[in-house]
Amino acid sequence: MTQVIFDLEIHSKYARAVSKEMVPEKLAEWAAIKGMKVMATGDFTHPLWLKELKEKLEPAEPGLFKLKKPVSVRAGETRFLLSGEVSCIYSKAGAVRRVHNLIYAPSFAVADKINAQLSIIGNLKSDGRPILGLDSKKLLRILKDSSPDAHLICAHCWTPWFGVFGSKSGFNSLEECFEELTPQVFAVETGLSSDPSMNWRIPFLDNKAIVSGSDAHSLPRIGREATVLDIEELSYRNIFEAIKTQDPNHFKFTIEFFPEEGRYHYDGHRDEKHSQIPEETKKAGGKCAKCGKNVTIGVMARIDDLAASDRPAGFKPSKPRPPFKNLIPLDQIIADALGLSGVASKKVGEEYNNLINKIGNEFKILLEAPRSDLEAATLSEIAEGIMRVREGKVEIEPGYDGEYGKIKIFAEGERKSISKQTSLF
Repeated sequence: MTQVIFDLEIHSKYARAVSKEMVPEKLAEWAAIKGMKVMATGDFTHPLWLKELKEKLEPAEPGLFKLKKPVSVRAGETRFLLSGEVSCIYSKAGAVRRVHNLIYAPSFAVADKINAQLSIIGNLKSDGRPILGLDSKKLLRILKDSSPDAHLICAHCWTPWFGVFGSKSGFNSLEECFEELTPQVFAVETGLSSDPSMNWRIPFLDNKAIVSGSDAHSLPRIGREATVLDIEELSYRNIFEAIKTQDPNHFKFTIEFFPEEGRYHYDGHRDEKHSQIPEETKKAGGKCAKCGKNVTIGVMARIDDLAASDRPAGFKPSKPRPPFKNLIPLDQIIADALGLSGVASKKVGEEYNNLINKIGNEFKILLEAPRSDLEAATLSEIAEGIMRVREGKVEIEPGYDGEYGKIKIFAEGERKSISKQTSLF
């Protein structure tokens, strides 16, 4: 078996608000630093990005690619899988729909076929994630006409503005969106503001795989969410077969944000710096309890609306589903342990590199390394922070209306006491 940590959603330098460092060489290097085997390329619909991918990648295992000229040995181990994201904006059933869909191709030839059809509909050069006046169902049909192995996964499916179930422009079921083609949509992506347990409350998702990807716009954010598989023979087809079947021998778990940290977990009104739980929103008639204006209905409320009455929060399905692990990126843990407000500090970078060099990669540090190894490699406060995150011992002020949630691992004054206790021994 080969363990595959797969980041199925990222963007390239050709997408809006994305770092210019999101290029194949650096993506491969950072995937190795994080501990990921397979990276989605993102944005294969963009002509210049696709051209760059063709120039810099070569075939590896069936349907996967590797760098022709890796910048390091570890970068040479990274595999790429052709992916893109399409923003479908269209009218259906009397409403304007805005839905982001992830798309995947098993070869450059298939990607070229897909792009040929999409270029008739809109300008693919305008953005790495093109905005097209295209029904999601018709997008799926284009994929399947190009190849049976071209796939669609609903991106960050609960996000208010662009999720297939989003409160602002989404649908109340997959069938409303994809109609008779619904069986060909075998997976949805949780997004940062939900986790699998929240999605288990939705009956029409019972037979759909629930996957996660980072939606990274910069290198350090790669892998903040991911999907973990065990595969006997690595290939494009086997990756998607493991996801589709949800076989517990092959689909091991997903790596998730704590959903409260996501930007749309609670309802809220960013202008007023105010958030509220769904019950408060209902009492206020969908308005902001602080100023009386409309709020953005968040993921928690939207799931409450569509959940079955016999599936309250905390519901566990009778049929086992792939489990998940909530994590916080290592640089955020280090910053919190050091009492710093952000991850851009030189000290955070030094401690991050120190841990990577001594232990191996970020996921090994976050998921596997024994406490004794962590304490031997870094400051006691950082080791303690990693262990607390593993155990879910964090405090979170939930995100809302585009604002990320605020996480605390340590209370004020705790860091010094941890350091003093360690120094005694």
